[in-house]
Amino acid sequence: MSSVSYHISNLLEKMTSTDKDFRFMATNDLMLELQKGSIKLDEDSERKVVTMLLKLLEDKNGEVQNLAVKCLAPLVSKVKEPQVEMMVDTLCSNMMSEKEQLRDISSMGLKTVIAELPLSSSGEGEVKSSASVCTTNISNSVVLNCVFSVHPSTHSCFHSFFTHILCQLTSPRMAVRKRSILALGHLVPSCSPALFSQLTEHLLTELAKGPPTSVTRTYIQCLATISRHGGHRVGEHLEKLIPMVVKFTTVEDDELREYCFQAFEAFIHRCPKEMSPHVATVTQLCLKFMTFDPNYNYDDEEEEEDDKMDVEDGLDEESDDEYSDDDDMSWKVRRSSIKCLEALISTRRDLLLSFYSSICPALLARFKEREENVRADVFGAFSTLLRQTRVGSSHHGIIMTRLDSGVSREEEPAVTMLKKQVPVIVKALHRHLKEKNIKSRQGCFCLLTELAHTVPGALEQHIPALIPGIVFSLTDKSTSSNMRIDALSFFHVLLLSHPPQAFQPHMQVLLPPVVACVEDSFYKITSEALLVMQQLVRVMRPQGQSTTAGGFDPKPFVKEVFAVTLKRLKATDIDQEVKERAISCMGHMVCHLGDHLGAELQGILAIFLERLKNEITRLTAVRTITLIAASPVKINLSSILSEALSVLGSFLRKNQRALKLSTLACLTALVTHHAATIKPAALEPVLSELPSLVDESDMHVSQVVTLLTCMANACPSSLAKISSSVLPGVFGLVHSPLLQSSALAAVLDFLQALVLSKTSNLSYRQLLKSLTEPFHSAPSSVDSSTIHRQSYHSVARCVAALCSACPKETPGTVASFIQEVKNRGSPESARVLALLCLGEVGRSGSLGGSKEVQGVIVEAFTSTSEEVKTAASCALGSMAVGSLSEYLPFLLKEISSQPRRQYLLLHSLKEVIRSSSLSPHLESIWALLFQNCECPEEGTRNLVAECLGKLTLVNPAQLLPRLKQQLKAGSPVARSTVVTAVKFTIVDQPAPIDSLLKDSIGDFLKTLQDVDINVRRVTLVMFNSAAHNKPSLIRGLLPKVLPHLYRETQIRKDLIREVEMGPFKHTVDDGLDVRKAAFECMYTLLDSCLEGLDVLQFLDHVEEGLKDHYDIRMLTFLMLARLVSLCPAAVLQRLDRLVEPLKATCTSKVKAGSVKQEFEKQEELRRSAMRAVAALLAVPEVERSPSMADFANQIRTNADMASIYQSVQGGEGGGLGPAESMDVN
Repeated sequence: MSSVSYHISNLLEKMTSTDKDFRFMATNDLMLELQKGSIKLDEDSERKVVTMLLKLLEDKNGEVQNLAVKCLAPLVSKVKEPQVEMMVDTLCSNMMSEKEQLRDISSMGLKTVIAELPLSSSGEGEVKSSASVCTTNISNSVVLNCVFSVHPSTHSCFHSFFTHILCQLTSPRMAVRKRSILALGHLVPSCSPALFSQLTEHLLTELAKGPPTSVTRTYIQCLATISRHGGHRVGEHLEKLIPMVVKFTTVEDDELREYCFQAFEAFIHRCPKEMSPHVATVTQLCLKFMTFDPNYNYDDEEEEEDDKMDVEDGLDEESDDEYSDDDDMSWKVRRSSIKCLEALISTRRDLLLSFYSSICPALLARFKEREENVRADVFGAFSTLLRQTRVGSSHHGIIMTRLDSGVSREEEPAVTMLKKQVPVIVKALHRHLKEKNIKSRQGCFCLLTELAHTVPGALEQHIPALIPGIVFSLTDKSTSSNMRIDALSFFHVLLLSHPPQAFQPHMQVLLPPVVACVEDSFYKITSEALLVMQQLVRVMRPQGQSTTAGGFDPKPFVKEVFAVTLKRLKATDIDQEVKERAISCMGHMVCHLGDHLGAELQGILAIFLERLKNEITRLTAVRTITLIAASPVKINLSSILSEALSVLGSFLRKNQRALKLSTLACLTALVTHHAATIKPAALEPVLSELPSLVDESDMHVSQVVTLLTCMANACPSSLAKISSSVLPGVFGLVHSPLLQSSALAAVLDFLQALVLSKTSNLSYRQLLKSLTEPFHSAPSSVDSSTIHRQSYHSVARCVAALCSACPKETPGTVASFIQEVKNRGSPESARVLALLCLGEVGRSGSLGGSKEVQGVIVEAFTSTSEEVKTAASCALGSMAVGSLSEYLPFLLKEISSQPRRQYLLLHSLKEVIRSSSLSPHLESIWALLFQNCECPEEGTRNLVAECLGKLTLVNPAQLLPRLKQQLKAGSPVARSTVVTAVKFTIVDQPAPIDSLLKDSIGDFLKTLQDVDINVRRVTLVMFNSAAHNKPSLIRGLLPKVLPHLYRETQIRKDLIREVEMGPFKHTVDDGLDVRKAAFECMYTLLDSCLEGLDVLQFLDHVEEGLKDHYDIRMLTFLMLARLVSLCPAAVLQRLDRLVEPLKATCTSKVKAGSVKQEFEKQEELRRSAMRAVAALLAVPEVERSPSMADFANQIRTNADMASIYQSVQGGEGGGLGPAESMDVN
């Protein structure tokens, strides 16, 4: 302690030196000491340091003064309360000084101190005293801003603050008026609703008096500021405010008009719903004033542009300068009106189509804007329009040069309107692409990039018009590096999103500037240019195209591209990104044009081998060799193959997962395409690493198994060496519950290749035995329940694959399985597997119409084991798929005659409908299903519904109308079956039924008004499925459907009843399931149809859900967290109403003596609520709400709640990660 005090004393002594440098250095050293967390000052040192720093605020040297202010921040937390009071009192006294410099530096110091004061009550006295001083001298409102933003709890003094600040709005000094506005802005979020209304009314009253223009400007500015800071609160007053602001746009004052449009922009951002009635008025005003340029005439320029696009830039500049007037402020009006339009576009996506009719042509016409800054805003607004078009449309990526016929066309009308405007856009931008003004060109390229993203392929006809602009930006000597990078970036997007043939005629012009950029000294330009060069190589010869296809010969360009890429490839002293892109670019060149490289090719391959051995570039090199190995040009890799295989083998031991996966893909390509040149010895390093990779812990094993399959086909002798070590791993995978989809398909291919390769000791019988052995273990030694259900199906698929590879062995195998099923003494697991194997073998038609097999299946249905009966059901369905004429009549007859087996038989029928062509049997199946659609068992009805839905997909044009007809007939049970059937017609992939379903789904959704509660519930489930899988089906119906959906979220007392259970009474809510279904629909709509929702109305129902049953509260907490991330502004409008139910949940306790499950449920509920709170607290400015600030403080001070908050913030990511997404399937 003494050493610290001694050091501080020395520094304080130097601060009194007459040399300003000594004072500066001593103050700097003191600041460094104070910033150390470990330093502790004694009481005497505290007092001396505070006194000295306050004295230095009056130092004659400005740098010393500034440094003294910086020292105050760390000092606040190091000294005790009396010293802080002394600092605040002294600074407040200085602010009343007559010396302007002392007042200014003291206000900076006071702001610094207040920002560091704790939120606890101990700091409130100093805050309030400083605020009182500041309000008497509003020029120090920078301190007030800090007070109100950091310490909203000073709201008890708000009324007096308001009175002082409002008086200053009419001050003759503009600086004072501006600072007053800022102070009000910081005050607004924390003030009471009554005070806010008082402020708004005051501004309206003053504006109505028609004050001088300068004061009017101040009041309008103030309106915009309080709207930005107060947000939704302004919404209540918009009906009075909008006409007032509209009136002032007619005043001939450019600055006032600018402030009016800034106010409109703030209203649009903060109160989008309340602004709806005024959108048309504001839009018209914006469209009128975005062309307001009284000192300039554009007509002559337009006429010239029609005939002559390439006007000399020098002349343009002269004409602009001629009309440039320092007093002309009209550009501010144009810019603010365009900004206002951009706010409209970004917040009202529901009006997108009308924007294309009204705003889009107006923005295009303003591309000729003469002011650089305004023109940049025009480009920005149009880019926002393009982004809004892309959101939710089918164009999520730029690598979509051909539109998939089945892709959902959700944004088709807007995209169609945009496509019509493309020629106009290109024509309007053409002149700007060759301007010397860099900002304009950058805006053009950004806009064009957005256009290429939004409508891939739309610029194909206009590429000749765009190329001169691209070339100009790449070659012009005055062009900045950023400009070149933007031009290259756009060119890259253009190449990716358009067919190669569109660029081939222009290669002579395009290539030289790109080559020059590759040679540029700035690494970022080189890197971007190499990406472009890579795509140009693809343009020279697209994959699979012969050398002179389409009349284009790449030969003249190969040498130039090769030379410049080789130079970058050989360089070792360049940026990492450039190295990787040079490797990739040269790889594409070898892949596409390898036959043109001649003797140079082997040298390139040697460089690739070197890069493969380099830890920094190895991943890129592996991917490049993969590309070359699969090239249709058939590159000879024999010179590097042996060494490359050795290096690749070593990569399989690395922990880097991306490298391991890329290496497996590379080895697969090499073995597939170059097996003839691979010597068995060269594969040894790879073979030794493969067995350890065949493991269920990481499903990249599908790539390992694919590689093994290629080896079994191409070099079986090599595979024989490791078969004994690889096969146990493969069989372990087959028996794993994790093996599905692509990994299972890879294993099936491998087993077939293995048995066909005739490798020694890997016979059909041995493979079959290894697959089925675990299922034949005696029940005493292995519990059959330890074998996962998925394992049975995987093994059955493998057995069927072996049978299809060895058809001669099939009859014997089938016979053994039949005996297995018949043998009552066999373990249950063996009988289940035998049935599933019979089904999978039968799927390929190998069984024919064997009566014996039918008998075995029927007998299995009588088994006492549910597992055996389920397996028999699956087997019968699979066999019917393979031999429809033999098994389907038998299946339909059994369904009619065996009501007790109906559920199992319907499972079989479902398998048939899903996998077969049923045209001849359509009517008989349809009739049979409708005979059973009123079955009393719900499980059977659901199966009937699924079968009906899948059957409708077979012939939607014929069957969907018939399904719709069934809604009008039958009981509520039949209607619920029909509606559930519709759910199964909605699949997540594009299907032929989609267009028909879109026309008729409205009729099915009318059952939301059905009198039967169960019909309404299944309709909501169907609606949820549509919203999740095919939102385009229901998006247009939302205005009609949402009122009925919201009605189902309400608690109905007539559905709540009491049930007596002995001495206890139990409350049963029959409406709970339908409410849960309704809230699940709401959650899904947030992701798929947000733009169709009135978020504030939506929040009203979420608010009610926060007080509902446990299950519904869990759902609404998730919804609230999701809403916070999607539309925080709307949530902030309802914040005060949302806080109370959240607080009630977080602070609730379970009654003493409750069972353990009740405690667990309550704990999970509190955690879920706290996740929603954590999401809310992540929103900027949320704690400006007094109720939320109090709740946040309560969480911090309550140990129990604080620990829950910390746990959801830390390990569980605050409840916003993927783990919290709801299963809506």
